[in-house]
Amino acid sequence: MARPLRGTGGLIMIQPADRLSLVSEYYFSRKLKEVAKLNAEGKDIISLAIGSPDMPPSTETIDVLCENAKKSDAHGYQPTMGIPELRQAMARFYKRWYGVELDAASEIQPLIGSKEGILHVTLALCNPGDKVLVPNPGYPTYTSLSKILGQEIINYDLMEKNGWQPDFEQLESMDLRGVKLMWTNYPNMPTGGRATRELYERIVAFAKKHDIVVVNDNPYSFILNRDEHLSILQVPGAKDCCIEFNSMSKSHNMPGWRVGMLATNSQFVQWILKIKSNIDSGTFRPMQLAAAQAYDNTEAWHTAANIETYASRRKIAEQIMTTLGCKFDPMQQGMFLWGRIPDTYADVEDLTEKVLHEARVFITPGFIFGSNGKRYLRISLCAKDEKMQEALNRIEKVFK
Repeated sequence: MARPLRGTGGLIMIQPADRLSLVSEYYFSRKLKEVAKLNAEGKDIISLAIGSPDMPPSTETIDVLCENAKKSDAHGYQPTMGIPELRQAMARFYKRWYGVELDAASEIQPLIGSKEGILHVTLALCNPGDKVLVPNPGYPTYTSLSKILGQEIINYDLMEKNGWQPDFEQLESMDLRGVKLMWTNYPNMPTGGRATRELYERIVAFAKKHDIVVVNDNPYSFILNRDEHLSILQVPGAKDCCIEFNSMSKSHNMPGWRVGMLATNSQFVQWILKIKSNIDSGTFRPMQLAAAQAYDNTEAWHTAANIETYASRRKIAEQIMTTLGCKFDPMQQGMFLWGRIPDTYADVEDLTEKVLHEARVFITPGFIFGSNGKRYLRISLCAKDEKMQEALNRIEKVFK
């Protein structure tokens, strides 16, 4: 709606771009304002909603940042493609943990986080009107950025009965003409559905059959995972049709650093870099060097940070789910716990709002991830054990 503004010549009418009508403010952006207001009123809300790791990176990572930030020549512009030290560390990381060979000079692109990657990949590969396959439930940014950029969103279902994996019979029955991209995310967020080699093989075969580029978002493969670390790029030929994101936010306790990467074939990297170079520049050099150091973290560090810490918190989250009467799969992975609400509630917000206003604990209603999440809620493990225990105590007082 036009808004009158006073300019030098009197009232003028300013209208926002039409694309603003296609999206709403991000749920967490809006809801955190409400939580901040409640905290200002003295409510002391415990947030178990957002997946923002509350632990620091490794000591070595911080040391490299500090040492290099003191250098007088470290503060200039950096190449959009990232410094060689970072790209080489990313290649070592993929070889060490996934057994995937990547050319550091041509098959890797550092990112300012995966959100940026979603934007740049879509701009590089899709025209307005092209179709994009988006999981339901799924990360909301896949949908919102596609709407902003003018793509037609085609949702494909993820269901609990299928282990939150795609129903390939359903996919094959859909009208796939004009589909350019398919977004996948395993281990899955928000459901915790596990990645398997067979799943990745089926996704790659589907992509090749229909000439679709698959973008697999893979930030959770280290969280609560003592087993083999999986990448879609382990599948022979996957580089031809797949792009994989891997963020340092979750696996290296670096959400505020905004360092991530994508890996794929050199042609896709060049197309994406062409877009990226016109939008932003390389990140602070000491930060890139520190990130390179973090990629070489020891296995002991990963075990303590990504398995032992979250395993302890996960036990408390499971008690919270049980207290709320929710059912959950104990085999799910990632830094969240996803559970189905009792049938006695008409709507998930009936439960999450009760938890917020009566128990003073903020948890996430699953509907924000799509219609297939409307009977589910999500608990983040990104709070200290004592905070999670306090949340459990508060919830027990209300629900027992």
